[in-house]
Amino acid sequence: EVQLQASGGGLVQAGGSLRLSCVASGFTLDDYAIAWFRQAPGKEREGISCISSSDGSTYYADSVKGRFTISKDNAKNTMYLQMNRLKPEDTAVYYCAAARLWGGSIWFDSVIYDYWGQGTLVTVSS
Repeated sequence: EVQLQASGGGLVQAGGSLRLSCVASGFTLDDYAIAWFRQAPGKEREGISCISSSDGSTYYADSVKGRFTISKDNAKNTMYLQMNRLKPEDTAVYYCAAARLWGGSIWFDSVIYDYWGQGTLVTVSS
């Protein structure tokens, strides 16, 4: 069974850090483009970071660039999102996702992703 299991969310004060994890089962993460999305209350799902399956390049939305870092551990079939200098506007449900085909310039578009984790809630207090 193909599955992505996200964890690591929680409540943190502004300026703090969290690390999200997402364990893949039933497929090999290294064969896929992987990404993190988030959805704040009343807003659309937003692609915030990805790792290309073609050359391993990383991409970030402007809203998180310089504060968040995406990574993966192929041996553990796990992807991560290190989030530093968190802001109240980072409050959202965070989702991990994987795509068989690299989307290139549309990496942030949720439609290209085949598998999704269940989401983990991050709440940043001011």
